[in-house]
Amino acid sequence: MPRNAVPKNTKPKAAAPKAASLDAVFDDLLALLVPYTRQFSVAKGRVLVRGKRDYHLISTKEVTVDGRKRDEMWFASLIAQKGYIGFYFPPMNNSPSVKKVMAPELLRLLKGKSCFQVKELTPEVKAGIQDALKAGADCYKAKGWA
Repeated sequence: MPRNAVPKNTKPKAAAPKAASLDAVFDDLLALLVPYTRQFSVAKGRVLVRGKRDYHLISTKEVTVDGRKRDEMWFASLIAQKGYIGFYFPPMNNSPSVKKVMAPELLRLLKGKSCFQVKELTPEVKAGIQDALKAGADCYKAKGWA
């Protein structure tokens, strides 16, 4: 086989999303988080990597969780990564009821305990994130964390 030939039975790799389209995804996700700034404090620049955009919503109430005192509880974060926007959503780990309402389209993007890798914001994923944010905010409020 010639040096530059590609075997016939392999699929070409999908192209990584362009930076401009990821910026648009970040901005669209940010718009979903903004309504929750009344309940939570905004933090930016917590990611110490130059050039990465990030945005975090945090409850700054002092709370006790599982017998441990905490100065803050993270609600949701966005971090622009190389090929995706990381949507981090800790409420799904803090309450089983939140995970139950999460849309299957959103759960397919879950790549860790609470990290969703969003490359494209489809209407289904957007609706799933909106529902998750509402359920998470309601849960935090009920527990006295927000």
